[in-house]
Amino acid sequence: MRLPVGGEPFPVDPARFTTAITNPYWTMTPGTRWTYKELDEQGHELQAVVVVTNETKKMADGVTARVVRDTLSQGRTVLEDTIDWYAQDDQGNVWYLGEQTAELENGKVTSTAGSFEAGVDGALPGVIVPGQPQPGLHYRQEYYQGKAEDSGAILSLDEMAQVPLGLYKQVLLTKETVAIEPDVLEYKFYAKGIGPVLSIDISGGHRRSELVSIDTAPAGAGAGPIGRPNG
Repeated sequence: MRLPVGGEPFPVDPARFTTAITNPYWTMTPGTRWTYKELDEQGHELQAVVVVTNETKKMADGVTARVVRDTLSQGRTVLEDTIDWYAQDDQGNVWYLGEQTAELENGKVTSTAGSFEAGVDGALPGVIVPGQPQPGLHYRQEYYQGKAEDSGAILSLDEMAQVPLGLYKQVLLTKETVAIEPDVLEYKFYAKGIGPVLSIDISGGHRRSELVSIDTAPAGAGAGPIGRPNG
């Protein structure tokens, strides 16, 4: 299987994409909510909540994407709030088409660094989870020159990961690197039928994110304005 790498042009036919994301390593059924416990570099405990919304968005490159909300909080204080856009192609690859991201302090947006949309200002989409993952497979995850240049690689399909929600076996392990931050290395673990269960900063940071629960979010969750994901 050939997937995009780096900043190379890669044909994207909107007719081959769907917002029905069924990849077994990360099925994004609208209403699904993942809650993670994170430790930041200072050892503070944070909570990350990811919600697949009922909303879709037509991207600048013509692909219609599923809207997913990712919010990082400490207690009741929102630290980061991101609207992500995903779609799946007819080979089962889950593509990442951009993000509207914000860092907040005292309820006010202080930075939107890293935001991009595929098809705008040369930004290109990438793959988050391949449809046919095999060890040694390399691929672009996102590309916005000088601002977002992430890549992934499949390391194994037979790992184990234990998190607060349980012990998972035959887990997909990926390695993620960033061209513009060469010291950054992150491992992510995906369990079939569950999605991402664990991520660990190996270099360039100290974060560890563990899955605590997966459930159905209340109606309207993730649909609010930046900084107030639930309205």
